[in-house]
Amino acid sequence: MTEMILTDFLDRAVRVYGEKKAIIDQNDQAYTYTEINDRVNQLSHGLSALGIQKGDRVAYLAPNTLEMFEGFYGMFQVGAIMVSLNTRLKSDDYLYILNHSESKALFVDHELYDLIAPILPKLETVQSVVVHGAERSSGSYFAYDSWLQSQESAPYSRADLSENDLCSILYTSGTTGKPKGVMLTHRSNYLHALSTMHHLQVTDQDTLLHVLPMFHVNGWGSPFYYTANGATQVMQKKTDPSEILERMERYDVSVMHMAPTVLGSLIDQYKAEKRNITQDVRVVIAGAAPPQAFVKTLEEEIGFTFIQVYGMTESSPLSLISYLSSEDDDLVGDRYYEAKAKQGFEMIGSKVRVINDEGKSVPTDGKTVGELVVKGHGVMKGYWKNDEETARTIRDGWLYTGDMATVDDRHRVQVVDRKKDIIISGGENISSIEVESVFYDHSSVKEAAIVAKPDEKWGETPHAILVLREGHQATEQEMIDYARSKLAHFKCPRYVTFMDELPKTASGKIQKVYLRDLV
Repeated sequence: MTEMILTDFLDRAVRVYGEKKAIIDQNDQAYTYTEINDRVNQLSHGLSALGIQKGDRVAYLAPNTLEMFEGFYGMFQVGAIMVSLNTRLKSDDYLYILNHSESKALFVDHELYDLIAPILPKLETVQSVVVHGAERSSGSYFAYDSWLQSQESAPYSRADLSENDLCSILYTSGTTGKPKGVMLTHRSNYLHALSTMHHLQVTDQDTLLHVLPMFHVNGWGSPFYYTANGATQVMQKKTDPSEILERMERYDVSVMHMAPTVLGSLIDQYKAEKRNITQDVRVVIAGAAPPQAFVKTLEEEIGFTFIQVYGMTESSPLSLISYLSSEDDDLVGDRYYEAKAKQGFEMIGSKVRVINDEGKSVPTDGKTVGELVVKGHGVMKGYWKNDEETARTIRDGWLYTGDMATVDDRHRVQVVDRKKDIIISGGENISSIEVESVFYDHSSVKEAAIVAKPDEKWGETPHAILVLREGHQATEQEMIDYARSKLAHFKCPRYVTFMDELPKTASGKIQKVYLRDLV
């Protein structure tokens, strides 16, 4: 039997597209797939020289860079397991993850080294530190460029791997308790890549701008399926909307992945700059439910194609995709945008159900809310060193996502809220996403988040936290009255707080845990 190992994807790209432009790095230097392969071999030889063997964990703390990209394939040749670190954590978080994962080596970008330096004496298993972008090595670390160039580029004799071996351990954000390490295998990522490349219609004509952080569930697997298809990949180190638009224009970018908050900033910047982007562009969105207004603006005013996907770290990550099928010719106008804003249909290889408390599927009425559960090739092996939480999350092969959803008569799934974000006011369930969508339709609102505020009479009541567009003004009462004109009154916020910016994760997801503490 031929094992499904992720190194196959770069191997194919080198065979078929060896002299094609593969990577345009953060400094606008271009590399072919053959040149990338040489660097990957050097990295694998270097890892072996550091004593890294099959099964060892190696951590990466880096934004979207050439060095981060080649880390995946260099690691997999050795049989090591990548532990990708969120770039927006604190030093103590890194200390916990590095020790809990028992990482043996750490690769870190020079701009992030100061986050690591204070904890180096407390690291229990890390034996080597390599710094991307460092000018010279020191007593504490190797400088990546000179270290890499000192290694041979001859083909590396790869570790003997099974497709069920781990390829990555990804730590989820610890909103309650410590972060949990999600164990993903070569098989789960390989099959996820095959399904996703089909649904996103990835081809060798594509140029991907890596906006979504690659540390975030392996960039939703994008370094695998775009590489397999010989696409050109452009590194985007920071989510600066003006820089994103400039690089889209310069490199004829055809596809990007991002969170809705990043898309919102990009839309505003596009309108301000009036860029001349004439190529077809697909914008793939996940991480939070997008306001319907975003979809309409993107497609009608800007002319890009909107694609909504859904997933989570524990499922490799994608399992749902929204598109208009051959059966949807009757969906026009607002019904078209309503359908595209839903999370959509199950992807090939994934089984998705929405179930009630008894474990039975909810009616396909688009109204009855249940918990979304997923089964399929992408589901994680479990949580690293946490059997109890694994057993709680995976039951009878089904991954319980904690997302609440509905299913309509065409079997489209729509996530209405996280289980913990549902607001229960006077016994009525209120979807924070529904209320947020109303505020996103207001011309003065740039960002919106709805959280539960404790209330003596109703138990909980919605509280709106809003960011206004530059130059716009509004009062609390004006916003309350606006919501009451659009929604059933029990769903309307009774309180409004204005902020300059909402707290977000590195991938752009709004961190409601901090907002709940605020109210």
